[in-house]
Amino acid sequence: MSAAAPPADERLAPVSYVRRLLGRPELGAVVGAAAVFVFFSFAADSFLKASSLSTVLYSASTIGIMAVPVALLMIGGEFDLSAGVMVTTSALFSSMFSYQMTANVWVGVGVSLLVTLAIGFFNGFMLTRTKLPSFIITLGTFLMLTGLNLGFTKLISGTVSTKSIADMEGFSSARALFASQWNVGSVTLKVTILWWLALVAVATWILLRTRAGNWIFAVGGGADAARATGVPVVKTRIGLYMGVALCAWISGQHILFSFDVVQSGEGVGNEFLYIIAAVIGGCLMTGGYGSAIGSAVGAFIFGMASNGIVYAQWNPDWFKFFLGAMLLLATLLNAWVRKRAEARS
Repeated sequence: MSAAAPPADERLAPVSYVRRLLGRPELGAVVGAAAVFVFFSFAADSFLKASSLSTVLYSASTIGIMAVPVALLMIGGEFDLSAGVMVTTSALFSSMFSYQMTANVWVGVGVSLLVTLAIGFFNGFMLTRTKLPSFIITLGTFLMLTGLNLGFTKLISGTVSTKSIADMEGFSSARALFASQWNVGSVTLKVTILWWLALVAVATWILLRTRAGNWIFAVGGGADAARATGVPVVKTRIGLYMGVALCAWISGQHILFSFDVVQSGEGVGNEFLYIIAAVIGGCLMTGGYGSAIGSAVGAFIFGMASNGIVYAQWNPDWFKFFLGAMLLLATLLNAWVRKRAEARS
């Protein structure tokens, strides 16, 4: 008499496509993006024009470049309130160093990279050493950078903006890398779109295919438990903050080489837009859950909303109300999707 077959391990049972789909953190954002797209397609006649969609993509890319590392940081359970002004700091250092030292602009770009990465390292180092909440650490950095941007710019330039560096050596090649654009018929595509897509791809690969990605999720899920299993919590957190700094440098150079000069007061408040894009894209405020693709969808929703209101000829004063409503609806939808996914698992 043959022995009875051992019971199948339900953990090894194939997971249905629907269950995998419901488990994706960006599902709610994709549904929301489709709804916003359809809404403005009917509300604004010019929304579906190729030139309008290129403008939407550009707006989304300028937010999305920063939303990607902010999303990874939130998955790791932390915030960075200095991200917006750090972009301006990066541009200011690049411009003023090049102008004052009469050097090739690439020298200023390199110095700016080192300075910006140092700011990111400072945030991560202070967080891990002091054990203070990231809200407090990065709020302090935000205030210091805001004063530094204004104080140094007025001290060196005598005004609140930098001097033009458009006639300096290396400007054309730097603009080609950070602020170039291509015209395809009536459509203008800017290089920030390529930067954005590349960063989303790299961040997704890191999260899903590397050991560092497992560390990020583990730290966000619980730092003590992660440390007990051998996860380098300190290095992971510092690395995440330096990732935010790297993308701030990219965004800062785009601003500089797009407009030749930089206003010292720019960037204040943009940190909330990056966080909003990440939350709309499925990142939880408590950490341990989210995706880079979701942050891209969240940024795309922002691009559609900010430009769709203009194309619909509505009063732009209502934009912040619309953005806040989208944030609440997206958060509720993401919570519902996650509960459904957990109920099916």
